[in-house]
Amino acid sequence: MLLERVDPFLAEFDRLAQRTLGSADGVGLPMDVVRSGDDLIVRMDLPGVAAGQVKITLENRTLTISAERRTSYAEGDQVLLQERFDGEISRRVRVPEWVDSDAVGADYVDGVLIVRLPLAERAKPRTITVNGANAHAEIAR
Repeated sequence: MLLERVDPFLAEFDRLAQRTLGSADGVGLPMDVVRSGDDLIVRMDLPGVAAGQVKITLENRTLTISAERRTSYAEGDQVLLQERFDGEISRRVRVPEWVDSDAVGADYVDGVLIVRLPLAERAKPRTITVNGANAHAEIAR
């Protein structure tokens, strides 16, 4: 017998996070997603991007994170190699239904964007009271 522990919340987010926009190789903004208690924490490195150039929207269960960075060169500079992104780049992921979209928050510290996606109250586990035989007998009367 094979037993496997599956976190349905994280599995759904992983499945929904497969859409990526940005670069030609499909990895626009690499991200880490960690489940911490009742929250999903999304982390993205955005070195060289000013906080005012980061835009986050959540609409119809789609989280869109965009960043813009413009590299300026002196007149006459010749670019020999450019691997760092220049311009606008974005990442879109579908957010699971169980996320409380009104409580999503974000911080940007030292070039790292941290988005917190909290579990909605209605999706949190709760205890269901089981009535005994006496309670059932009273209902049947």
